[in-house]
Amino acid sequence: MPIERTHEYRGRYHVLGGALSPIDGVDPEDLKIAELLRRVDGGEVREVVLATNPTTTGEATALHIAAQLRERAPDVVVTRLASGLPVGGDLEYADEVTLGRALAGRRAL
Repeated sequence: MPIERTHEYRGRYHVLGGALSPIDGVDPEDLKIAELLRRVDGGEVREVVLATNPTTTGEATALHIAAQLRERAPDVVVTRLASGLPVGGDLEYADEVTLGRALAGRRAL
């Protein structure tokens, strides 16, 4: 719903149903990754936007899926949501990881 409320995305969604977490017993087979790969196999998908949470489990899930997509569908562009400073945020209070991601994801004005 948060992505839908932005009115910026006009594609289709695929809900994984969670994030990989071996400690919690959540393996790739427990998520809807196989279904996503089958959708991509249809040949109509041009891009997959990985919109997982910017947490350790979210990052691990995104990296796992990206690797599988690169192997299985090399012509499909795999992107990740940008992360960094929130609007109205103060640089003085930003942690190094957030500030580093904001720098890495910078864009021309």
